[in-house]
Amino acid sequence: MSRNHLLACFLIAGLLAGGATGAGSSESSAKESVPDRASAYYHYSLGHLYAELSGAYGHRGEFVDKAIENFRKAMEEDPSAAFLSEELAELYFHSGRLRDAVEDAEAALKKNPNNLAARRILARIYTRLIGDTRTQRVSQEMLDKSIEQYEKITELQPQDVQAWLMLGRLQKINHDSLSAEAAYKKVLELDPDNEDALIQLGLVYSDLGDRPRAVEIFQRAVKKDPSARTLSYLAATYEEMNRFDLAAQAYQKAMEAAPENIELKRAYASSLLRANKIEEARKVFEEVAAADPKDYQAHLRLAQIYRQRGKLEQARKALDAALEAAPGNLEVLYTNVGLLEAEGKVDEAIQALKEILDSTERLTYSKGEKSNRAIFLERLGLMYRLAGRYEDAVATFHKLEKLDPDTAPRMAAQIADTYRQSKEFDKAFEVIEAARKKYPDNDLVGVLYATVLADLGRTDEAVKAIRKVTKGKNDRDSLLTKAQIYEKVKRYDLLSDVLDKALKLSKTDQERADVLFLQGAMYERQKRVQEAEAAFREVLRLTPDNASAMNYLGYMFADQNIKLDEAHKLISKALEYEPNNGAFLDSMGWVYYRMNRLEEAEKYLQQAVEKVSSDPVVHDHLGDVYFKLGKLREAVAQWKLSLQEWEHSSATEQDPTQAAQVQKKLERAEIRLAKEALQAKPKQP
Repeated sequence: MSRNHLLACFLIAGLLAGGATGAGSSESSAKESVPDRASAYYHYSLGHLYAELSGAYGHRGEFVDKAIENFRKAMEEDPSAAFLSEELAELYFHSGRLRDAVEDAEAALKKNPNNLAARRILARIYTRLIGDTRTQRVSQEMLDKSIEQYEKITELQPQDVQAWLMLGRLQKINHDSLSAEAAYKKVLELDPDNEDALIQLGLVYSDLGDRPRAVEIFQRAVKKDPSARTLSYLAATYEEMNRFDLAAQAYQKAMEAAPENIELKRAYASSLLRANKIEEARKVFEEVAAADPKDYQAHLRLAQIYRQRGKLEQARKALDAALEAAPGNLEVLYTNVGLLEAEGKVDEAIQALKEILDSTERLTYSKGEKSNRAIFLERLGLMYRLAGRYEDAVATFHKLEKLDPDTAPRMAAQIADTYRQSKEFDKAFEVIEAARKKYPDNDLVGVLYATVLADLGRTDEAVKAIRKVTKGKNDRDSLLTKAQIYEKVKRYDLLSDVLDKALKLSKTDQERADVLFLQGAMYERQKRVQEAEAAFREVLRLTPDNASAMNYLGYMFADQNIKLDEAHKLISKALEYEPNNGAFLDSMGWVYYRMNRLEEAEKYLQQAVEKVSSDPVVHDHLGDVYFKLGKLREAVAQWKLSLQEWEHSSATEQDPTQAAQVQKKLERAEIRLAKEALQAKPKQP
């Protein structure tokens, strides 16, 4: 062992034993002595100087030794100065003498368990060795030892605010919220204005799920010091409570305290967005994007806002900026898939999503990676289904089930629903009946089972099945689940009752609008036009951007051949939000037909047929336009397609009256074609 090492060990031992002057002395005797702070400061200054020299010269032994010696003398002169122990512990840490320090400190504690200096050094060292709490890579052994030392320190010196604060932090890392709460409350007893303790106590309550108490604590902190820090914690707690309006207010005040903090501005904009203050959020995100053009999140949120507003060109511009700033970011890439779909580029959207899946394919997946992949696969299956690629959709849902067997019930429902939409109702029933036997208590499977029964015209069985799913449940969601089946089987008496009950349970404007929309559709199917109109107008009052309500009301007017100018305005507005929606395109074509603007009607209905080729009504509409334009052969072709689609529709969707009307129009057109062919035939000489 080198001379310097022997000297260092001697000094450490002397220092750690110095807490007990005289045989059998206790910590209380040190407390009673009057500290010589002038002498302590002198030795502290020398120790600090030698510690800096040690760092500058590669922790040379003589400088480390002198630093230790002077820190020891300073602690002898003023044992109550906790920072001296912390400085000494840092010196041990940086000079690589941890093992020696720990061994000597533990030896000192065997001689005198009340040696505060030894405990503080150990506490500091163990705390430094805990690990990275942000990544959850924590040494439980070091954490336990740190807690043990700080518990002893607070027992020996109960007025030590910093020790209580550290103990609270350690208990929080250890997920012992109740002990952490007690430690922070002790700090506040000693120092009622301690901001750290207030904030940490608020976080403890948040961890415990007691967010009202967390808000109360953070409000206390804000009242004492309305800083960006305290206001940010208050805002974040409001976000956890889904009180985004209050969160936005708190973030706004935090921005006033720190106007240059771009993170606060971004958080403020996000809260506005989640509070449904779309226009205000847009303006703030634009400010963030202008301040930092490489801030992909701001561009991404702008793209989402513009898409929601139907401004697809602006959405594309914003998303391209996000893609340039963060080309490999999964959220940006996934948002691009949705925008491509909204732009009507379904094939490109499918390809983009497949590229995401290919680039993230692994042999094994973490929990988060598996969750993301499941979302992507299910979305791909739905997109295949929307594009009419039903076999690909079924194969994709099977792939997801293999990835995560826990999704098997939902995938069975998705596969059954795919067969429904491909109008293979027997296959759909085979799949969902097997799933119902395998998962008898799964609500989603039960709902699809009732739906397929309705498709097959087994009305009473469908009603019985959905009542089994919702047995004993009278919450809003259960009522709307029943409404879904009652609407399909045209049991308007039952439907009216559950919708009335659901409306009474609806709390927000959006919830009320959702129920009123269903009521409006019910009235329209019952030919109660005035009541339907009143319901849809109330939907639009509550949710002015509701494109589906605009379209439904406009189509109803067109179908009744009334208020055509208003119908045109309503559907035009709906198409601003969803320019590639097949149902909306059909509505616009039908309005133009009623207005006798046949060329425009033809244009929109041709687009509609491309989007919703399985809808018999759209083919019928286009047939009417062709007939009126004198394009008899084209009209005949569309009416034949309409009849084919009626024939393959589910039992609940079939409308014999409409199908009969199409059949009559087809027959008249074919007779007329035959006559024209006969007239065009050259006469025999």
